[in-house]
Amino acid sequence: MNLSGNARGALFMAVAMAGFTCNDALVKSVTAAMNTGQILFVRGLMTTMLVVAIAHWMGALRSWRVILQPAVMLRLVAEIFASIAYVSALGAMPLANTAAILQALPLAVTLGAALFLGEKVGWRRWLAITAGFAGVLIVIRPGPEGFSLAAAYVIASVVGATARDLATRQISSDVPSLFVSAVTSATITLTGAALIEPLGGWQPMSAETFGRLVVASALLLIGYQGIVSAMRSGEISFIAPFRYTGLLWAITIGFLFFGELPDLWMTVGVAIIVASGLYTFYRENRHSAAAVAQESKPESP
Repeated sequence: MNLSGNARGALFMAVAMAGFTCNDALVKSVTAAMNTGQILFVRGLMTTMLVVAIAHWMGALRSWRVILQPAVMLRLVAEIFASIAYVSALGAMPLANTAAILQALPLAVTLGAALFLGEKVGWRRWLAITAGFAGVLIVIRPGPEGFSLAAAYVIASVVGATARDLATRQISSDVPSLFVSAVTSATITLTGAALIEPLGGWQPMSAETFGRLVVASALLLIGYQGIVSAMRSGEISFIAPFRYTGLLWAITIGFLFFGELPDLWMTVGVAIIVASGLYTFYRENRHSAAAVAQESKPESP
């Protein structure tokens, strides 16, 4: 069966979101058995070996001096921050809630691009961004005492991931994506190793726990490669909304394996976040189409 570029891209995006969400679920299932540092180290060690092997096979490895480029360095720091915060959030918050708040990432990137990269954002998209963040507040529902620690973790992960994505845009095009992924994975692994002792020390792992992290590392790689394949297969405006299939996976897995059932406010917040994101994608698509039409318009004689 021959699929169009958009259909392939949508399929790759759905597979990527399934991989990421199942990885999150497996990580969440072992948070009671070991600390965040150990999880990042064990999972990262296996992911790094896989990514480095693939990068070597594809000739994507470069000199370590590439790491000294400011954009690459910023991306590494932001990814480390986001990973530590998100793994910490998974152990303290329902899976569907963390996934829902993470869906605000495209809105946060749009906001960051407007504030720090000078990209133009019209008033309609500003309203969509504001509505999306209101949806995040509905999901979190801070009480009189303020944000819970778990909510602070997941919001911090969104901030870190936003900085990571903005830094990625600034990386020179001659630096292979696989090399960036390999360096990032290796750095997170080393950071996890450094955090093991401060966070409580190494805990013995059962064969089942280790097996879950092995599968999690493979799923993480599937997610990374699925995203890359999706972005190279079709129109981003068509493919990007399929990112929200991750929410369906998170809600289903949370209910079946962790006994987590979204309440009314959670559902309302998710609906607002998704609607805001979809509208932002729609506006960006229209803006891009208008720009292309203007450039292709013949000049007056």
